Order: sequence, then C-alpha cells, then structure tokens
Amino acid sequence: MLTHEADYETVETLIPARLDCLRWSRFHSLLVIGLGITWILDGLEVTLVGAISAVLQRQDVLDLSASEIGFLGSAYLIGAVLGSLLFGYLTDRYGRRKFFFISLSVYLAGVALSALAWNGSSLAVFRFLTGAGIGGEYSAVNSAIDELIPARFRGRVDLAVNGSFWLGAAAGSAFTIIILNPRILPYQVGWRFGFAVGAVLGTGILYLRRFIPESPRWLVTHGHAADADNVTSSIEAIVAGYKSGQLRNDLNLVPIRIYLHQHFNLAALVRPLFAQYRSRAVLGLSLMASQAFMYNAIFFTYALVLNRFYGVAADRTGVYLLPFALTNFAGPLILGPWFDLLGRRAMIAGTYGLSALVLGASGALFACGILSAFSQTVMWASMFFFASPAASSAYLTVSEIFPLEMRSLAIAVFYSAGTGIGGVVAPWFFGELIDSGSREALFAGYVIAAAFMAVAAAIELLIGVDAERKQLEQIAAPLSAVE
Repeated sequence: MLTHEADYETVETLIPARLDCLRWSRFHSLLVIGLGITWILDGLEVTLVGAISAVLQRQDVLDLSASEIGFLGSAYLIGAVLGSLLFGYLTDRYGRRKFFFISLSVYLAGVALSALAWNGSSLAVFRFLTGAGIGGEYSAVNSAIDELIPARFRGRVDLAVNGSFWLGAAAGSAFTIIILNPRILPYQVGWRFGFAVGAVLGTGILYLRRFIPESPRWLVTHGHAADADNVTSSIEAIVAGYKSGQLRNDLNLVPIRIYLHQHFNLAALVRPLFAQYRSRAVLGLSLMASQAFMYNAIFFTYALVLNRFYGVAADRTGVYLLPFALTNFAGPLILGPWFDLLGRRAMIAGTYGLSALVLGASGALFACGILSAFSQTVMWASMFFFASPAASSAYLTVSEIFPLEMRSLAIAVFYSAGTGIGGVVAPWFFGELIDSGSREALFAGYVIAAAFMAVAAAIELLIGVDAERKQLEQIAAPLSAVE
C-alpha cells in the first residue's frame, strides 16, 4: 500500500512478517546449502595452504623462503579485509543476490589461479584475490541468510553455517594426506591439484545459487516494493503451497511502514554506528576482536607449541588438527539451537565465559608441565567446543543488530576490525612468546587471551541485545522506517 507523506513516498508492508512466519522447508535447506557451503570450501582451502607450506619451500617446487610463506598469509588477510569493506558497501547498495555471485566468482578465480602460480609473487597476488572474495562472502552471505531465514531459526542456522568452516578444515586435513603423498602425486603437481579441485567444486555452487532470490527485505527498502511482493509470494508458494491469488490469513501479522529509497549514501550508513548504535558498535567490536585474538593465538601457533614444548615432529602436527576441527564444528551444531531457545545474551556470555575458563585452566596446567601433547590437545579441543559457537555468535550479532540498509557494511566493518586486531597482533605476539622458550611467558599470553574473552562475556551481559526469535526490523528498525 503506497502513500505520500510530505515529499516522501512510503510503503506499508507485511513482507518481513510473512517471511518470518514461514515453516522450515526444502527451500530453506537449499538456501543454506547454496550460500553456506562456501565456508566448507574455505576451510578446506585454508587448511590446504597451511599444509603445503613446507612443500612450497622445496627447490623443485617454488623455492619460497619462510618470510615469503608468511607473506602469503598476510596477502590473504589484506585481501579479506579490503574485500569485505568494498563488497560490504556494494552489497548494501546494489543487492545481496548480485554480490554473492560476484564475491564467489572472485574467490573461485583466486583459487583457480593459485593452482597456476609460477613464483611467490604471483601466488601472493592470487591469495590476495582469494581473500577479497571470501571477505565479500562474509558480508553478502550472512546478510542474505539472516534476511531469508525465519526468525525462530536464525540463530542456529547462522551458527551452523559459520561453524561449517571447520568441517572443511577436517576434510582438508584428510585431503592433504593424498595430495602431499609423493607416491600418489609428485610434489610439483599435488599442491596445484588441491587448489584446482577446490575451484571445480566451488563452480558447482554458482549453479546452485541461480535458484536463490534477492532478499525481499532489501528490495522493499530500496524502492522495489512490487518485486519484493512477487519474490515473497513465490517463496510462500514453494514453502506453504499458496497459489497465485489465494488469500493468506494476515490478521496476526504486523506491518511496517518505510520511506522508499533507491540508494543510501555512505555517510548515511556509517553515521548511525557512531551515534544511534554506539553501544551496539562497542558490543560488536568486543565480540569480534576478542574471539579473533583468541583463535589466532591458538590456531596459528599450535604446531609450534606441539613441536617446541612436546617434541611432536613437524610432519605429525597436522594429525592434531583433526580433533580441533571436529569440536569446532560440533560446538555450533549442538549448542546452536539454544541460542534461539535460551536467548542470545545467556548463550553468548556463557560460551565466551566458558572458553575463557577452559583456556585459563589449560594454560595453568601447561605452565606447570602437567600436560602431554595428547592431554593438551584434549584441553584445547574442549575449549574450542565452546569457543566456536562463541566466535560464530559474534558474526550473528553484528549481522542482526543493525538496520537492514547497513547490514552488510556493518558485518564488513567489524569483521575487518576484529581481523585486524586479532589477526595481525596475536600470531606475532604468541610467536615471540614461544620463541622465548618460557612456559610461564606463554601462560601469561593465554591469560591475556582468556581475559579478552571474559571481558567480552561481561560486555554481552551488560549491553547484549535480546534478538532471539525476533524480526530483524524489531531488533533494529530500518533507517527508512516511518516513525
């Protein structure tokens, strides 16, 4: 229903309510597969890159130095940060559907070209391109999932999708046993084959995404009310069996009224972060940065710890990654439903707090020399069971507590800030502690990481947003909403 108020055209719409009252269906399952499987591919590919580092240093392969290997990781990280910011803004401006095709295409191009790299510089450029694509995926995919999944399922689905990265990591660990076995494939071929397989598998996802519609929420807030109604009606026909022209019972659905806009300038999107939503910005940054610091502190140095303090051979450290990957995936899958049932505040604060507690305890036992390589891995795997849903809930939080018109950009901003703080500082800081050879110094580092997680838990308890089972528009009204 269109009306005019002053110089603005407004529309009153039931579209958000209609989407959120739908039952779970095959449409939603295919949506999750088509959008979320990129995380599995990324987990597989990132694990592969870590595993082939030693191979890339061989003179008969690329003959890279240790510093060049490190720069590959930096190139990927820089690409992810810049890609998330660029694609995040463009996704909010031009639509979700267009950019989850573009971002995946950029990612696949980077992976495919990585298989053809001829030296360290070319591989670094292709890793940057890969990172840019996956950064864009974080923004476009999380936005689309939140806006198309019914509110009562949003938490568990978002956590499961983000946690599926670790399913790919587990598969990547097993895959490296094949591609890095010279009796199966020569070293010069095996690492290239790994990238190529990822590119081929990902290309199939482009086909699956052809059937995923544009977000009706995005359409209606950007002046395409008729298209939004058509898309919503099509989804209802698939999910609930409504036929064209058939009346629905809308008596219990609450409409919202919004001003019609085609575009929102960058200032209008950024300004609310530092004014209207300042406390939510503090919340999002604390959750993102603390989990990024903790994850990078453990995940990127675990092989060094096992080798330096427990004498585990370098070619055996990959075996210890498997239990990490499995518990990282199991945590969001098992605990995810409780984020919708018990609520965001209790579960986010609880998982952050328990992660801090287990990390601190394992650090104390490590400092006392009580743990073995096996028991250390058990402690870390137990910690990741809680830390993984905690980390995924950070992405869930920033994707649902800001207005629709700035959702992708908000995800990009906090992902970039968290990655910049945790991704840059933590590996270097803990590398220095490990090089010191002191268990006590490393324990102090673990205490700092645990303290960050505990502070984030406290912030969640104080200013967390009770977003469970609520429409996105109830959590944060669109910028174009009519008061």
